[in-house]
Amino acid sequence: MIYRLKKVFSAAVLGAVALIAPSAAFAICDVEYKVQAGDNLFSIAEKHYGDHSRWSIIYYRNQTELVGSSVVPGRSLYIPCPLDNPEPDATPLRQTEAELTLLTGNNNQPFTDQSLPGDGMVTELLNAALELAPQPVSYSVSWHDKWSEHLDILDGQDFDMGFPWYKPDCEATPDNRRCADFHFSEPLMTMPVMLFTLADKQFAFTKDEDIEGRTICRPAAWFSFDLDWNGRNWLKDEKINLVRPETPADCFALLDDGQVEAVSLSVFLGAATLMDLGLRDRVVPLERPVSEVGLHVIISKRHWRGTAHLYRVNAGLKALKTSGRFDEILNRHLAAIWGRLQ
Repeated sequence: MIYRLKKVFSAAVLGAVALIAPSAAFAICDVEYKVQAGDNLFSIAEKHYGDHSRWSIIYYRNQTELVGSSVVPGRSLYIPCPLDNPEPDATPLRQTEAELTLLTGNNNQPFTDQSLPGDGMVTELLNAALELAPQPVSYSVSWHDKWSEHLDILDGQDFDMGFPWYKPDCEATPDNRRCADFHFSEPLMTMPVMLFTLADKQFAFTKDEDIEGRTICRPAAWFSFDLDWNGRNWLKDEKINLVRPETPADCFALLDDGQVEAVSLSVFLGAATLMDLGLRDRVVPLERPVSEVGLHVIISKRHWRGTAHLYRVNAGLKALKTSGRFDEILNRHLAAIWGRLQ
């Protein structure tokens, strides 16, 4: 390993730490690591945290240095220390009676859920962005757990904006309701969508052609637009066989039974489901994601202040990233996520 330490460690102490398997208590972190040939995010997380499943902490901290989720030999990655403080940022502008009204819902962990610190990772990021927006205004967050009703509510303008929403390929599908009726903010964050395979039956997935002819499982309630992105046309041209049972657990049961070759889910939902089913040692994610999907704020195109509200969100998000608080919030939530799973 080649490190440029941000803190001063004696060579003896660093050597002693490197001889043991790193853990949350003895992680080699708050350092910069120069990527070596043969490295990937999984192996780098294993070296620094003693746990390859924590790769997303490194992914989110270094997105400008990655190609997708792939590391580039010779580039330096910053390895943050997982944060233990669960306390969310204060939200003085978040009030019951407010100028700006936001709509979200529960049961969308780790992004939005009132049982989580800060009401979830995306909720806290949006809170912080609105606090840093130019000419900030008071805002409220309302919770409606029937997500299927949100678009109608927002298009009726009972609330100003909703979050978090995936953005389809609007150039390819302009008639999609989200594309036709709503404006999107810049992404609050991106979410890697992975392929999970049996550890003893992994297949190469380094280019799109590698997945052609494969049988893939993704739950029926999940989107599928990313499978046709960028001209890959996996569904449109029937290049893959897509199986769509009801739940993520159903997908992993089909994988374990040999009826599908991979399960495609977000990194967070996939990891949580594997832990719930006790399959962590039997099923692993492939390094290359199927896609990286943004999570956005949306507002009806008929809203008379739509452009102004989206400008406020986008400017605040830019300031949040510049200030360093974006990385701190993500790091804290990611550490809490993996702590809960384990």
